[in-house]
Amino acid sequence: MPTLNEEEGIGECIDRIERAVATLGVPAEIVVSDSSVDGTPEVAKNRGAIVIEPDQPGYGYAYRYAFERVRGEYVVMADADTTYDFEEIPRLLRTLRSENADMVMGSRLNDNIEPDAMPLLHRYIGNPLLTRFLNTFYDAGVSDAHSGFRAFRREWIDDLDLRTDGMEFASEMIMVASVRDFDIEEVSITYHEREGEETLDSFRDGWRHVKFMLLNAPGYVFSAPGVLFVLLGTVTMALSLAGTRLAGLVFGTHTIIAGSLLTIVGYQVANLAVFSLVAADPVRSPEDPLTEWIVEHLNLEQGILTGGIFFGVGAAYVGGMIYRWTISSYTVLPFLNLNMVAFTAIVIGIQTIFSAFFLGMSFQKRPSLNK
Repeated sequence: MPTLNEEEGIGECIDRIERAVATLGVPAEIVVSDSSVDGTPEVAKNRGAIVIEPDQPGYGYAYRYAFERVRGEYVVMADADTTYDFEEIPRLLRTLRSENADMVMGSRLNDNIEPDAMPLLHRYIGNPLLTRFLNTFYDAGVSDAHSGFRAFRREWIDDLDLRTDGMEFASEMIMVASVRDFDIEEVSITYHEREGEETLDSFRDGWRHVKFMLLNAPGYVFSAPGVLFVLLGTVTMALSLAGTRLAGLVFGTHTIIAGSLLTIVGYQVANLAVFSLVAADPVRSPEDPLTEWIVEHLNLEQGILTGGIFFGVGAAYVGGMIYRWTISSYTVLPFLNLNMVAFTAIVIGIQTIFSAFFLGMSFQKRPSLNK
């Protein structure tokens, strides 16, 4: 249990744990990872708990610090504010054993929340939305992603190599487990009203979860929007070149400029998906076929050649335009939609060449990414 000024509830939590352990009939230890300034550690020690003091702050760090020191075959983790009923520990452990699961979570959101135990904002908006994010981005398949009542085998947690220090630790555990295809099971639990003062900041901590999920899912943040922008841009430019009229809208000069900008922005955003894969270490790497093909097959020479073709075609057209402008004694030339296509090709060509150099540097540093 990580504790931060839980003097009012820690004693009751320990009593419930002892009753659960007595029911199980197994040897156990109660580890309190404490960062309190009140009497929490004294109460815990008097009840027979092992109290350790993390050398750094943070909810996630308190757990990681404790995981390195626990000795049991099985580990149960939960908050020490009496919201979770530790007498339900046997249910989690039975499921962990019978289903041969890697982790079992207690699900609070199946009408098992006592009145006033959870703010309405958390119950109907915060937790469901965060759970939806996790299930969409990481295929977690859970109903209550931010329940803190969890059980797992001790050696399993080492395989996850968890790294976060803050509240996003709860998300990281599920994200990594899901991406690595570990088996996560759930059992319904009752969620009780807490004892003591609330330490959670709804918006700040909620944003930390969302931010962490987004930063570790570049396929959703970069690949999908990038491809969408490129498709919209190229279609818009094609319709503009053809002078298409659609539902009263005339595709012409202004739309081809918009299409060009969409294409360039989309191409740059899609490039960031590749960059994130070679320069970062996200929990979920981009899995779209285009990004994977680029990383597996593209090298510096191919990138320079591809970018050079785009640049060369665009530059040849612009060179002809400049020549016509010169022989016309620098009179004003009419704007042609093809001019915008040529300028777009030049920009994409330049981006491709410099992107190839960046990827080449990254592959040199991490050769395993490009074989």
